[in-house]
Amino acid sequence: MKALRKKIIDSAEKRKKQTWHQRKKWKPVVQEESIPRAHNAVLPLLAHIGKPEPTPFVPDPFQIEALERILREDVVVSAPTGSGKTWIAVQAAKEYLVRGCGIWYATPLKALSNAKYEEFGEIFGRERIGILTGDRKENPDAPIIVGTTEILRNQLYDAMESGRDLAVDIVILDEAHYLGDIDRGVVWEEVLIYLPERVRVLLLSATISNAEDVSRWLMHVRKTTCSVVQATERPVPLHVMFLTPQNLLTPFFRGSRLFPKVQSYLKTEKGHRRFGASPFPDMNRIMSVLREFQLLPAIIFLKSRADCDKALESLNPSPLDPEEGGFSEAVMSESKNFPELSAQRQFDQLLTRRAGSHHAGQLPGWRLLIERMMVAGHLEVIFSTSTVAAGVNFPARTVVLLQSDRFNGRTFVDMTSTDLHQMTGRAGRRGMDNAGFTLIIPGRYMDLPLVRELLLSEPEPLQSRIGVNFSMVLNLLLSHDPAGVQELLGYSFSAFHVNPKRAEKVKRFLQTNFRKHLSLLQELNYIDEKGVPTHDGRWAARLRLDHPLLIAQLIREREFSDLNSKQLAALMAPFVMDKDKEIVISRELWQRTNPLWKRFRSMLQKLKPLAELLINRGFDVPNIMFWPAAAVFLWAEEVEWGELIENVDADEGDLAMLILRTADHLRQLLSLEKEEPKLAATAAKALSSLMRAPLV
Repeated sequence: MKALRKKIIDSAEKRKKQTWHQRKKWKPVVQEESIPRAHNAVLPLLAHIGKPEPTPFVPDPFQIEALERILREDVVVSAPTGSGKTWIAVQAAKEYLVRGCGIWYATPLKALSNAKYEEFGEIFGRERIGILTGDRKENPDAPIIVGTTEILRNQLYDAMESGRDLAVDIVILDEAHYLGDIDRGVVWEEVLIYLPERVRVLLLSATISNAEDVSRWLMHVRKTTCSVVQATERPVPLHVMFLTPQNLLTPFFRGSRLFPKVQSYLKTEKGHRRFGASPFPDMNRIMSVLREFQLLPAIIFLKSRADCDKALESLNPSPLDPEEGGFSEAVMSESKNFPELSAQRQFDQLLTRRAGSHHAGQLPGWRLLIERMMVAGHLEVIFSTSTVAAGVNFPARTVVLLQSDRFNGRTFVDMTSTDLHQMTGRAGRRGMDNAGFTLIIPGRYMDLPLVRELLLSEPEPLQSRIGVNFSMVLNLLLSHDPAGVQELLGYSFSAFHVNPKRAEKVKRFLQTNFRKHLSLLQELNYIDEKGVPTHDGRWAARLRLDHPLLIAQLIREREFSDLNSKQLAALMAPFVMDKDKEIVISRELWQRTNPLWKRFRSMLQKLKPLAELLINRGFDVPNIMFWPAAAVFLWAEEVEWGELIENVDADEGDLAMLILRTADHLRQLLSLEKEEPKLAATAAKALSSLMRAPLV
């Protein structure tokens, strides 16, 4: 901490020695025509800037209605970001606690679960809160459990197998629009189908355009009453503005049409060439506008991780002193938990620019530091990819949009209305702003007519993402016969349609897919001819992984039996990567992992017959790469984090995710202690070598 304090003091002392003239030089030099100006039509919007007068908290009618209803029936709450959905959850938890009931609060992300655990600990007391995320298992018998939806789904699998009731009386599903998430939605749908009817369900979501459909589906599945409680108005009004290439701030809309200045820009080729010629926006120019019109703090959404980092690097230092407002002390206090953060390459930029870059390529601890500094009001701006809009809560006064497309994990696609509403939903802080602002800046990646259309549109309806996978089939057959599993699949949201013909078609598709999975599992002797899991099928069901059959086959082949803990961790790593991205590793690491390479090749040979069978039957097989094994092996040897990133050419956040997901896979092996005691013990040792700073 001494080094950290010295770094902060040095930064402050350097500023004190600056003359007034030198400080002025920090501001960008602008030509006269680019001095920020406001169109007369935008002045009434800017007049709303300011902090509202403090008033006693009074719950909104929709909050009161939702609380009254959840005490007797299921409820779907659909309301804009920042409207107070958490208040409903807290009050409902208090009511159920008084009744001696158990509460499960599920979120889609570990980071959100961690944040809610801290928040609820302050409200209810640590002794009444537990957390289950895979990474963390604390106070699991507490009356209130916070965790990820996957853990809740796994508990439901276990409860159905054992025939015992789940010790919970109300489940609160936060960020329930994840029901429509292409990767995670299936888990949410499973939870809602498997939950006992007696358990109340409270779904909290940003605006859902088909909330009534979701409610009717829940009543159909759960045979209980379900109400929809909606709030349509934002708690903080939103104003949308446009910045011309000449630094003129104008409204974006006139009624439902584009403001004349925006239309003029679209018609002027000179404007297109002039602003679109530069591949990267001038962030100091944008910041001068935001400062001039008191639109800070802001979130500026950018296309990529690299763009976020480049924007931060290009930014001039903030005119605010690091000591002002207790900023440097706050950074030092937060950094106590992660001393390694002071060595981060962006640490000095955080202090001098009052700004942060926030994306998945960074260490979780660093992202958390940025989030906390923003929430506490210490930062002027955050540069982020669009993914932050869906999962992290740090509202700002202004959201800045420079493109109308986003990266979906594979390629760039046009934003949807839901994407855009999630981003603009971060603008305007309840109790801190009279209004929120979205600033749209034209450029080569901005389709202005598309943005207009999306802003005027409702978010897209939630779609079912249900699908059949081997882990699901193995686990459901522990408690149901094949006919029962097919009946469960018939309850899916995708099969729930007003049109009976369409519903029947979807049911047949899911049931055919189930039989396809069942047939292969029977051929591999995980399921017998009656549809009952064999001995191998029962332990394989506990491998709740993306590719359970591949891992199970290696266990059957005794491929893991003679591995040490480092080798086991390394050879589990290739199965957790969901992106076919080849990463370069250093020559030294290649030489260091040469014996591991031989085991890796042996593993691939053992898997070859099964992989060919899966492909022939129409199932996907992952591309199993060596670099994840080499990276995790090096980390398991307990090298310093700096040495790891020197030898593996991957973003820190990707390496952290690789290691944390490998740890999740190793935890699945712990469940095989009875059948494979040696393997479980090796997995436990491997796990302890992976879970260390700066990851925990």
